[in-house]
Amino acid sequence: MEESKLDLEAIAKKCNLFDGETEEVIRNINDLDETYERDNLVLIYNYFLTVCKNPDVLMSIIRCSDRFRDKSSLSPLLDILLLKTGDDGTNKEKFINVRVMCAKAIANLKDTSAVTPLLYSLNNKNENYKVRFACADALGRIGDKYAVAPLIDVVKDEDERSVYLRESAASALGMLGDTRAVEPLVSILETKQGIIDKFTFLKERVIEALGKMKLEKNQRVFNALKTSLMDESPQIRINAIEALMESDFEDAYDAIKECLSDKDDEVKKNALIALYNMVGRKILDEVIKEPSYSDILKIEAVSILDEYEIDENDEMVRKIRRELDG
Repeated sequence: MEESKLDLEAIAKKCNLFDGETEEVIRNINDLDETYERDNLVLIYNYFLTVCKNPDVLMSIIRCSDRFRDKSSLSPLLDILLLKTGDDGTNKEKFINVRVMCAKAIANLKDTSAVTPLLYSLNNKNENYKVRFACADALGRIGDKYAVAPLIDVVKDEDERSVYLRESAASALGMLGDTRAVEPLVSILETKQGIIDKFTFLKERVIEALGKMKLEKNQRVFNALKTSLMDESPQIRINAIEALMESDFEDAYDAIKECLSDKDDEVKKNALIALYNMVGRKILDEVIKEPSYSDILKIEAVSILDEYEIDENDEMVRKIRRELDG
């Protein structure tokens, strides 16, 4: 069918878009694949996005549209995100998940012209936190440096009601990788040390973000990550281990090795895995041979050997197995 002959309203009526039962309408929309080619499907989905008022059906249309990731879909997606679809606002709560999905689909388009409207929603403190969260993530995935400063402002905002939004902004900054974010991110680690409460997850995201930035020359970053190895939260200690493992800091190996004596077994095991990724088998042999290491670590070392080294004839491995089993 030629694009010029498409009667979009007629197609919508055939799908019962305006008055059909939700499941029936979704089924009809999915069946359009059997009749229309890609370019026409894009046109149809874009039209449906502008006229559909059923949130469940809209979710299905967005999923269909997202398969093609056509730039022409940006405008109708933004209209839904910004509630420019003619709704009077009384059903705003019903469209939260729809708008979250819109932000994800917008991010997949990788169109930098979406940055300004995403920032508008992100910075609107009266907006639902889920929508703001999704917009922060979208900004990180689009990758436009224009978003860095506003995201930094969100991360730094101590008055922000949603710590989850600050977490998402920190993750987005990690994706963007701009060094302007280093100082505010490190400051969070430095000022929140020892606090195991609602800021725990924020610190986790900050550590992940710093780990993605590959800042091997920044001693302040190394010091903050090293100090995080002593945080009250085991997960923060694990995240710091992973960030140091991925870094090129000269003293990262020694810092992680100290975690082999951590009080938490999962932290110990993650430290051993990180060290193995950094230097290979020699750390496993050391852990197996040295009596000062715990049985938990020895078992983990043997497990790694079994899975990755595959040496059933290794007498040392057989001996340690017998000792641990006995």
